[in-house]
Amino acid sequence: MSVHNEVKRVTTNVLRSMKSKGEKIACLTAYDYSMAKLVDAAGIELILVGDSASNVMAGHETTLPITLDQMIYHAQSVIRGVNRSLVVVDLPFGSYQGNSTQALKSAIRIMKESGAHAVKMEGGKEIEESIIRVLSAGIPVMGHLGLTPQSIYKFGTYTVRAKEDEEADLLRSNAKLLEELGCFGVVLEKIPSKLAAEVTASLEIPTIGIGAGNGCDGQILVVHDMLGINKDFSPRFLRRYADLHTEMTNAFTGYINDVKSGDFPNEKESY
Repeated sequence: MSVHNEVKRVTTNVLRSMKSKGEKIACLTAYDYSMAKLVDAAGIELILVGDSASNVMAGHETTLPITLDQMIYHAQSVIRGVNRSLVVVDLPFGSYQGNSTQALKSAIRIMKESGAHAVKMEGGKEIEESIIRVLSAGIPVMGHLGLTPQSIYKFGTYTVRAKEDEEADLLRSNAKLLEELGCFGVVLEKIPSKLAAEVTASLEIPTIGIGAGNGCDGQILVVHDMLGINKDFSPRFLRRYADLHTEMTNAFTGYINDVKSGDFPNEKESY
């Protein structure tokens, strides 16, 4: 029997067990109660309350503007809708880099005020002290390597990372460092599939890929992207499982037409 079917509540240990048994891990983002309830009921193992809320929920161009207070609000909403999934929350830009004391305070606020199960932090060696400080408080940490959106102005582009040997070697060493520090998993974003598979095989902790090929232990997509709500974002790695943009638009226009014509509400829909 699969690990997925055996457990009533997904934990970091469950994810590690899934990796050891070769069972893939399914992950999605969520930012509100209604969506989280649907995603959790479907059987997703891990829900990420991503700082991508800055883009898909608030309309910002990057993830940088979202605040810690806003991330806590989204995490609180998600937790209320979840019974089984492991909920991981992004520490937003400016809440942990370069200051391990601030990192700990930020992570504690997320855990205490939202009830989330873990936090995620972007980077490797450069945030080592912050990771150690957060882990020392008993807070599970997921790493994130490759394309790290909080560093977009440093990169200057959203193109594939670690294509060159030097950056690939750095990613390999950072992945091992995250494991040695005690991270329970690592997201690998937009890196060559061969490198992602190599890193995955070298680690005992699970890797979660996005634009990193099929060799990772699991996959994650932004829920608004995979449902086809957002039509403005079409990277190669995105598979749309629905076209809710069209369905929702048709529903809205149908409602407008019925209101304008006087058809809604009809006699059965009135008191």
